[in-house]
Amino acid sequence: MDSPSPALPSLNALRAFEAAGRHLNFRVAAEELGVTQGAVAQHVRGLEAALGLRLFDRLARGLALTDAGARYHREIARAFRVIAEATGALRPGATRLTISVTPTFAAKWLIPHLGAFAEAHPAISLAVLASERVTRFGPDGVDIAVRQGRPPFGASLRADLLFRQELVAVCNPVLLARLPRPVTAEGLAGLGLLHGAHQNWPAYLEGAFGHVPAAGQEMRFSQTALALDAAIAGQGVALASHFLVAGELARGTLVEAHPYRLAGPADFYVLSPREHRAPDTVDAVRRWLLGHRDTGG
Repeated sequence: MDSPSPALPSLNALRAFEAAGRHLNFRVAAEELGVTQGAVAQHVRGLEAALGLRLFDRLARGLALTDAGARYHREIARAFRVIAEATGALRPGATRLTISVTPTFAAKWLIPHLGAFAEAHPAISLAVLASERVTRFGPDGVDIAVRQGRPPFGASLRADLLFRQELVAVCNPVLLARLPRPVTAEGLAGLGLLHGAHQNWPAYLEGAFGHVPAAGQEMRFSQTALALDAAIAGQGVALASHFLVAGELARGTLVEAHPYRLAGPADFYVLSPREHRAPDTVDAVRRWLLGHRDTGG
């Protein structure tokens, strides 16, 4: 007669622990799982109580896994990978790979480069998941991602710097021709400031001109890609990472409205699990992405 299986911790508690251990941050883990920060913390406390040991040290600036927590996290993360691999094995097309990127990165960088990727890797079928949500490599079936962030990343992730964030002000060349030289903060604001998902205009204007002029005509968009489309249409001046507009600048559909460039608070990284069911495929996509690193786009 088989002996009874040992009681297992709650699956939700294990998911919360795995995500929190990967990000070392309850808030980010909560965003990934689509729950509240309090729920993640409660799950972790319940798991610690059930195990009778502390999994995290709560620090002033975040979390740190205890020695026991780090050992447990490695095994729990491996268990989730086994589940993901077993699920992936049931899906047709072993060479299909899902890449998660933000909508702006998809529209302004990835899609224009997909033709070159298909020529370089005809055996790999890419599925593009464009979302602002935090990437969930196991639950969402994501294999590789490009996200803005700052190291350190979770211990279970491989992170490679792709592009530094270097913000430039761009607009339609016809619009810029209306401005007298030299370009002033007031002149730039008078063209109409186009705001994307991030509010970087005050920092840019302060860095370029030493002051922020009184607000003029402004438009706000939920995505930087939409602000860039408005800039191409001559509706104002947008801020974007240089690599995202390199193609438009080369074609002349956009020009830099001012030579100043602002270093952004977070750079773009290629992220993937350190252990994966198809490491060769993930490595091929990673190498292709990083091959553009030195070209600026």
